[in-house]
Amino acid sequence: MLPEVLGGREVSSYNCIFGPVASRRLGTSLGVDVIPYKICTYDCIYCQLGRTTRKTVTRREYVPWKIVLNQLESFLSEGNHDIDYITFSGCGEPTLNSEIGRLTKEVKKLTTIPIAVLTNGSLLYQSRVQQDLIEADLVLPSLDAVTPSVFRVINRPHHSLDIKKIIEGMITFRRAYKGRMWLEILFSRGVNDDQDEVERMKEAIKDIKPDKVQLNTVIRPPSEDVAHALSVDQLKAIKSIIGSKAEIIPNFKEISHGIHQRSLEERILSLLRRRPCTIEDISTGLNIHPTIALKYLNALADLGKVDYVVHGKQVYYKSRSSIQWKGNVKESLEG
Repeated sequence: MLPEVLGGREVSSYNCIFGPVASRRLGTSLGVDVIPYKICTYDCIYCQLGRTTRKTVTRREYVPWKIVLNQLESFLSEGNHDIDYITFSGCGEPTLNSEIGRLTKEVKKLTTIPIAVLTNGSLLYQSRVQQDLIEADLVLPSLDAVTPSVFRVINRPHHSLDIKKIIEGMITFRRAYKGRMWLEILFSRGVNDDQDEVERMKEAIKDIKPDKVQLNTVIRPPSEDVAHALSVDQLKAIKSIIGSKAEIIPNFKEISHGIHQRSLEERILSLLRRRPCTIEDISTGLNIHPTIALKYLNALADLGKVDYVVHGKQVYYKSRSSIQWKGNVKESLEG
C-alpha cells in the first residue's frame, strides 16, 4: 500500500522535480526525487541532509511513477531549458523506488536530455536493480570503503548489506552496462583515508572498471561531527595512488539556475532569525525542496550570514544576525 503522505506532504502534492541546480559533477541538472526525505539504505556520517530517518533495503513505489512523470512532463512543456542532465537523486536512495526502470524508459519518450542516476550503489547486487538502470545514460555509484569494518563506520549501512557483495554487484553491472559510469569516493579524515584502504580501493576499481573515479571529501556540515575534510594535498596524494582515471571533484559556488528571486534568501534568514532550523524544518516551512534549501544555506554560510551547530545528531542552522553583510547570495556566487 502506498503511503498517504510523503515527506510531510500529501502524495498528490509531493513535489518530485527540483531545479535546475548547478552540480559540481553534472553541470546543470534537473533533479528528480523518487524517495521521501531520508529513506535510505545507508546512514552516512558525512551526509549534509542529516540522519537517515528510515533505513531500509525494501524496494517499492514510494512515490508513484505517474506523479513523477506528469510533473516532469509539465516542467518540460513550459519551454526550452538549458539542462545537461535529468538526474534521479534527491533526499534518499533512488534505487529503492521499484519503478525507477519504468520511469527511465518513459522519460526517454519525453526528451533527448540524457538521464543520470546518483546512487550509493548498495543495491546493484540485485539483478532487478541492474535491469532498472541499464538504460540510463550515466550511472554514478559511490564506494567509500572496501574493508567491512570501515564500511560500517563511514556508511552505517542496513544490517543486511555486505560490501563484498556490493562490489561484486558493481562489477557485474558494469559488464552489461553500455553507458558511462563515474564512481565517487568521499573521504573522511581518519576514517577511510589510510593507505591500506586506498590501495584496496584501487584494486576494487580495477575490477569495477568505471570511466572515471571522482574523489570528494567533507565540505559542508555533516550529520556527524566526527566527519572531517581532507586537504587538497591529501586528495592529490590519493589521486596519485588510484591512477589516471581519478579526478578531484572541484569545489565551486553556484546557485540553482531555477531560482533567482532574492526573496527566498530573505525568507530563509527570517526563519532562522526566529529559531535554529534543520534542513527539513526549512524545506517544510517554506515549501521548497530540501536540495534547494541546502544550496541556499551553503551560499549563506559562505557569506557569513548563517552558521550551524550539531546537536542531538541533527545539524541546525542559525542566523548570525549581529553581523553586517554586504550583497546577497546570488551576487556573491556570480561574482
